[in-house]
Amino acid sequence: MDDTKLWGSATGVGSLPGGDAREAAKTVTGSFEDFPFLAELPARGPGADMIGRTIGMLVDLYAHVEPSGWRISDRPGRDTRRARSWLGEDLDALEEFTQGYEGPLKVQAVGPWTLAAALELRGGEVALGDTGACRDLAGSLAEGLRAHLAELRKRVPGARPVLQLDEPSLTAVLQGRVRTASGYRTHRAVDRQVVESALRDVVAVHDGPVTVHTCAPEVPFGLLRRAGVDGVSFDFGLLTERDEESIGEAVEAGTKLFTGVVPSTDAALSDPGGSVMGVRTLWRRLGLDPGTLAESVVVTPTCGLAGASPGYARAALAHCVRAARSLADNPE
Repeated sequence: MDDTKLWGSATGVGSLPGGDAREAAKTVTGSFEDFPFLAELPARGPGADMIGRTIGMLVDLYAHVEPSGWRISDRPGRDTRRARSWLGEDLDALEEFTQGYEGPLKVQAVGPWTLAAALELRGGEVALGDTGACRDLAGSLAEGLRAHLAELRKRVPGARPVLQLDEPSLTAVLQGRVRTASGYRTHRAVDRQVVESALRDVVAVHDGPVTVHTCAPEVPFGLLRRAGVDGVSFDFGLLTERDEESIGEAVEAGTKLFTGVVPSTDAALSDPGGSVMGVRTLWRRLGLDPGTLAESVVVTPTCGLAGASPGYARAALAHCVRAARSLADNPE
């Protein structure tokens, strides 16, 4: 299969401003004819946020909102029901605006490690400090994602689902920088093999492409590749020279790079070619064939657009499409 048909050339990261599911679905499908995504609308409140939405997908594991964040519950309560209701509303809207659509369609969920770093156990400490809780969480997430992807296929039969796992806390988990509830200490770094193994188990639930998104510096490209991830989504502006070798290895191994080059909050947008100039420069520095740029890169905003104005969010999505076209037309 043509690789661009599998992925598309530009897409969004996940969140959009506002709270109208139909408006969001209309914006996404109107902006990305070849790679739409299921938008998240965190402005609606707890349960529509990144963590809450994913908690609503979990199987046999429930949580409710405390002042400090999401905490494990014995049974599904109002917060879990609200999260599931909003997800259903978003799927209804997406289904309406993707009638007859055939091609890649991205859905996002929080990955097992960011979830473990955010979700509190009954005593108030985050799940990350409890090995058994981390294992249970990853297992519950895997089952929930399997059901979520099946639901998506049912609603949009022509879609080829692409699963994005959001892991903004992954680097902090690996480096022992996740704070305890008191804030005075940090949880010890989780062994890289344990991190890789849990990711591999969650990635394995999907028989299609899986990408991991992180907007943090020091993206562990090698670890993600070994975990079976097909694409890595990141803020291109946070790359340093230390990342270049692992990026070159990732490209040569066939990993798709979701390069976040368009600002995710209101800013003056350069010309589309200017937005991807850094990507072209990196390719030259790494000695990679410019002809592979279009097949290796998906253009995205740097992160979710929830903090942007509605007008800017629409402009940023349109700009991603034009920047991707520039990359394909003028790879040199």
